[in-house]
Amino acid sequence: MKWISPLSAYLAVVLGLFIFHSAWGALLGFHIAIIVSLLIVKPNIPIAILVKSNHFKWIALSILLCGSSGVTLYLLWDSFGFANNLSLQVESLGLNAHTWIPFIIYFAAINPFIEEYFWRGYLGSESKRLHPSDFLYAGFHGLILTGKVHPLSILLALSALVAAGWFWRQILRKDRGLFAPVLGHMAADLTILITVYLMTSGI
Repeated sequence: MKWISPLSAYLAVVLGLFIFHSAWGALLGFHIAIIVSLLIVKPNIPIAILVKSNHFKWIALSILLCGSSGVTLYLLWDSFGFANNLSLQVESLGLNAHTWIPFIIYFAAINPFIEEYFWRGYLGSESKRLHPSDFLYAGFHGLILTGKVHPLSILLALSALVAAGWFWRQILRKDRGLFAPVLGHMAADLTILITVYLMTSGI
């Protein structure tokens, strides 16, 4: 079950994006798939680990490094080869003037807790080397980027996400808690989504 559970999360993203053409559907389906999988297996990992950190330096490092991802995306936007019709693609997924802000708030506030518990907690490892969970975490983002950005940029993004997954696992290994990864994940999600919102809404 452990290595089957990511498949249901991937399937939810595929259905949400490519069948129902809904960003909300993909996100909520992704979360439901993960939560159901966790309820079935009942991992012996306390929920409190999500708000545990023993060293502030890991929180600061995680937020600073990961929060810079959105700033980097904004500064290098033209270099990533985004599709000319990206604004229309985003709108076709149900993200418009009325839904963008709630989507960003939910994504940045809720998603990091669910993902960190799942990818780093349940599927994670204390290995110092790259682990399958790092690649599984990165992989579904490729589905999100398909058709929206140049293929080489997708490879670059996936490489960065594998590195982020590895980095957050190392923080958990050293800090014995997921609070620093959660906050870093929040910073990354928030800054990246705000950048996409600004660049596709014409603000």
